[in-house]
Amino acid sequence: MESFFGTLKSECFYLKEYSSLHELKQDIVEYIDYYNHQRIREKLDGLSPVQYRLKEAA
Repeated sequence: MESFFGTLKSECFYLKEYSSLHELKQDIVEYIDYYNHQRIREKLDGLSPVQYRLKEAA
């Protein structure tokens, strides 16, 4: 969990100034979707976390 939050802060939070809490929440929701569905990880054989889990379940 700590690794995820560090990645979230460095790839999302620190790159932008937010004018409202709503804007920050929206970016976090979008980043979580990106992280789970699109962001590939070398440790996961070049797959996203969702793709890797689906492959392992099959």
